[in-house]
Amino acid sequence: MMRGIIYVMTTVVPGLIKIGKTGTDNFESRMYNLERHGYSNVVGLKRRFAIEVDDYSEKETLLDDIFSKSRVPNTELFALDIDLVVQLLSSFDGKQVYPETVSKEEIFDEATKERAVKADWARIPDGYYYLSENKKGFGKVEAKMKVEDGIFIVLKDSICAPVKNGWMPESRKNAPIENNILLDDVTCNSPSTAGWIVLGGANNGWIVWKDEKGNSIDLYRTVESG
Repeated sequence: MMRGIIYVMTTVVPGLIKIGKTGTDNFESRMYNLERHGYSNVVGLKRRFAIEVDDYSEKETLLDDIFSKSRVPNTELFALDIDLVVQLLSSFDGKQVYPETVSKEEIFDEATKERAVKADWARIPDGYYYLSENKKGFGKVEAKMKVEDGIFIVLKDSICAPVKNGWMPESRKNAPIENNILLDDVTCNSPSTAGWIVLGGANNGWIVWKDEKGNSIDLYRTVESG
């Protein structure tokens, strides 16, 4: 039985992931090359989960077959929910290689929870949503967000509050904001991250974003789950 590593990585493109395999001695160099140079004209690759298993080549082929309809032709890229793949890989018998500080059981549980959260996001109808709020020391924050197929896009020309000292998500750190105006659309992976872009701080995206009738988008979660 040949033993090797199966891994999954996120990319700069939301919803596009890479599933691959490598030898047990090549993992770090493979990750370094992919994270530094990208793959098949796609950049921003970041390792998410890796596991060392028996018959790794056969298992990777099986994954390719299972997810064949989601595969980008002639590549190892797939249009898939990363948490679904992590959930599957973390259920394999084998030695977890990455991450090193969290157990397989914790990884599996977290991926399961994330998939449940995304199921809630999918209940938000496609369309436009709005955020209007007075920020102390700044003034009026106003923004427009487009929801499309479970993706949250903060639209350009939104008025954004500055960030105070401290941590901020990568999406806000990289957002093109000048003079508190968003210069281009920014794609986010959750309503709260979209709120971060605009409010410059932690928020409950289910509450701060509202539909054209003034209802918080939490309404859609409540209606569906009730």
